[in-house]
Parts: sequence; C-alpha cells; structure tokens
Amino acid sequence: MNYEAGMLGRDEPLALTDETEVRSRRKWLIIIAALVVIAAAVAWFALSSGDSDGQKTAGAAAKGAQAGGGRQLSTVTVAIPGRQSIERAITGTGSLAARREMPVGVAGEGGMVTRVLVEPGAWVGAGQVLATVDRSVQSQTAQSQAANIRVAQADLGIAQAELDRAKQLVARGFVSKADIDRKTATRDSAAARVRVAQAQFAEISARNRRLDIRAPAAGLVLTRQVEPGQIISSGSGTLFRIAQGGQMEMRAQLSEADLQRIGAGVRAEVTPVGTTQVFTGQVWQVSPVIDPQTRQGIARIALSYDKALRPGGFASARIIAGGQVAPLLPQSAVQSDAKGNFVFVLNAKDEAERRAITTGDVSDAGVAITSGLTGTERVVLTAGAFLNPGQKVIPNLTTLKR
Repeated sequence: MNYEAGMLGRDEPLALTDETEVRSRRKWLIIIAALVVIAAAVAWFALSSGDSDGQKTAGAAAKGAQAGGGRQLSTVTVAIPGRQSIERAITGTGSLAARREMPVGVAGEGGMVTRVLVEPGAWVGAGQVLATVDRSVQSQTAQSQAANIRVAQADLGIAQAELDRAKQLVARGFVSKADIDRKTATRDSAAARVRVAQAQFAEISARNRRLDIRAPAAGLVLTRQVEPGQIISSGSGTLFRIAQGGQMEMRAQLSEADLQRIGAGVRAEVTPVGTTQVFTGQVWQVSPVIDPQTRQGIARIALSYDKALRPGGFASARIIAGGQVAPLLPQSAVQSDAKGNFVFVLNAKDEAERRAITTGDVSDAGVAITSGLTGTERVVLTAGAFLNPGQKVIPNLTTLKR
C-alpha cells in the first residue's frame, strides 16, 4: 500500500508539467500564426496599391518578351522630327577695325605743338581743331602783308584821284588825252598791286590755318601720337587716327567655299572676345581675291558704334547665308560608318530599319537632314549604335525641343 501510494505521489507532478508545456506550445503557435496573417495582409496591401505604370511597363515587357520568343526587348527613344525652317549659318573669326579709318598728319609747314585738344575716344566734328602749332613768326608775316595791302590801297586812292582831276581839266585843254591814258594806266597798276597784296595775304592766312591739326571729317578719335612741345613737320607721319562717323567693322576670315555662299547685304552676328554681347550687322563687302597661301578671303561686316567694339580686338562671326526647310535631329540620332551617314527608323512592326541620309549644317540646335528623311518617320534618337536592321524594339515616343 505504501509503495503504491508512493508511486502515485510521483506521477502527479509529471502530469502537471506536461500540461504546462502543451499550453506554452499552443501559445507560441497562435503568435506565429498571427504574425503570418499580418505579413500576408501587408504584402497584399502593397501589391494592391502598386504603381499602375509599373504594371503596364511590366505587362508590355512581358508581351515583348513573349513576342520575341522569350527574349527581353530593348526600349529605345524615338521621335517624329517633322520639317522646319533652318538657317544656313557660316562661322568665322577675325579682327575688329574702323570701317573707314582716317590718318591725320601735318598738312602745313609744321612747327612746335602748343596744345593738344582731344583724347582717344572723343567725338569730333569736321574741321575741328585737334592740336595747335606755334605761329608767332607766321603771325608777324601776316601782319606785314596786311600793311602792304593798306599801302597798295592808298596808292590806288591817289591814282584814282589824279585820274578824276585830269578828266575834269581835259575839256579845258589843260590836260592832253595822253596824260589821261597814263593816269588811267597808273590807276590800273595800283589796283592790280592791291589785288596782289590781298592774294598774298590770303595765302599767308591759309598757311597759318594749316598750322592747326584739324579733323578731315566727323568721327571718333582712335589714337593720339603727339604731345605739347613736340616739333612736327610734314614728315612726322600720323598724329591722330579717326574712325569716320564712328563706324566699325569685323574682317572675318572665311574659306574660299564659304565666300561663294555669301554676298553683300546678308545678316551677321558678331561676338567680341571676352563678352557674351552679340552685335548685329551685315556684310557690306566680300573680298574679290583669295590669299594663295591660306586659301581664305575676308568678309567685311559693318557694325554700328559701341564701346565694346574696340579696333584691333578679336571676335567671332555667325553669318546667315540663307535657309532651308528640312528635318532637324540631335547629333545622337545620326550614325556613320564606311557606307556613310545613316539613322534607324521604326516600321509598323516596331522593327529597326537602316536609312541612309545626307546631312547639312550642324549647329547647337542639331543636324539638318537634307535628304533621306521626309520628317514623318519615327527616328531612333538614342541606342542606335546597339541596334541591328530588323531588330524588334519597344518604342518610347518623345517630342523634340524646338
């Protein structure tokens, strides 16, 4: 009895322990099941709220892969270029200069410069005095000649008075006809001496005026090469340089072929070095000769005055040589190989087709296509170098910037 009772006492705690473990395991199973349900709900919500565009793209890719026999198709950017008016531009470089530069030097005898009245950058009128020369000796000569005029005029007055008295006495017989002739001749000689003296005075005055350095025409003073106290003469060379009317020009160096494409009157845009300012002018003269060494000629572009246009400076020019209506493509769309330039276009089945083209002017806006395209094709803009004729692709249509 005691043995059995003892055995029963041992089995009772074991039964309680097994029941606790079962309850603990059930608890963990419930927690894990709840977590699984929550994770499934989150995944379902994420899938149901996904990007519709991504689903469409995935669907298109799946369809493309199915149509390609299980291969992934490439997506390429395409555009319909259309046709637009394109300016034909010729670019060149050259120097700025005065359109009509007038060198001013000594026109008279010269002498010592007493004053310089203008500085470079000043505007002057026609005949304006630029510098004066000492004329102390010449002034005395002019005064002496003016006195000679007065002496000659006095002699003329006396001769005229004697002639008048003789004419009054000739009727009375006191003066002969011969005396009248002699007095008339004397009067005429005196009048001639007056005219000679006046001419000599005018000559001296003109020479004195030529001592002043004057502007031959209105314009802008470019350079000054004379200072007060300097001795100048006819051999002193150029003292001032003046741009007639302030007119400027650019002398653009162009190739022989480019010169054939332009003429007088065409529009041009000039940009001096060191500035982004663009000046509009027009070609007023095309060089009639070509340099045999460089095979280049000069196109002279007339420009209005502006302080940014400094003669001797360097500038670039863009000359509008005409226009054309043609498709315009970005440079990335144009490919080239041994057979020439070409682009890829897509047919109705979205298959790439090689199309040979002829290119025209190239500018920042793109490449003008002069032949090979009508402008209505879907042209591959990117990834053309990785395509093969007949390859099927997924087109992504975009619009070109105008």
